[in-house]
Amino acid sequence: MSRIGKKPVEIPKGVKVSQGRDAVKVEGPKGALTQKLPPGIEIHTEANALSVRMSAGGRQEGAYQGLVRTLVANMVKGVSSGFEKSLEISGVGYRAEVSGQVLKLSVGYSSPVEYSIPKGITVKVDKLINISISGIDKELVGRAAAEIRSLRKPEPYKGKGIKYVGEHVRRKVGKSVGA
Repeated sequence: MSRIGKKPVEIPKGVKVSQGRDAVKVEGPKGALTQKLPPGIEIHTEANALSVRMSAGGRQEGAYQGLVRTLVANMVKGVSSGFEKSLEISGVGYRAEVSGQVLKLSVGYSSPVEYSIPKGITVKVDKLINISISGIDKELVGRAAAEIRSLRKPEPYKGKGIKYVGEHVRRKVGKSVGA
């Protein structure tokens, strides 16, 4: 039995949770999300909390119970307050700009790199070097941030590239000239 799966998920005001035959839908002020439920998992709603329970007591259902509880908790948080990831660009001449649904990055290649922003994601650029990615789906926000970061990962010698805010890039010592 999953320790995480046993914890109830608190539902804030303005958020509505409904369960179909094999899916759960969460609606809130920022939007709506739907998640398919694996077999053997049920969601029970009490006053202002919901709990995830197993219909059978197998090992696989216990793992699914914790997974579904985490996914539903992320959905509730996403539709009520949303998720945000921040990236920063470091390097001489490196910059970013948003035009429509395309993020244009000048990160040291011969031509600018264009990244098409997925539906449901909002990207803002501040001072040409700070990128803020926000949305209601935690997985989609994290994937978009990882894809943008992978366009030019920070290199270990000068630290140039795209990195998460607060990420520490381990620096290496360059070549030394023999005397």
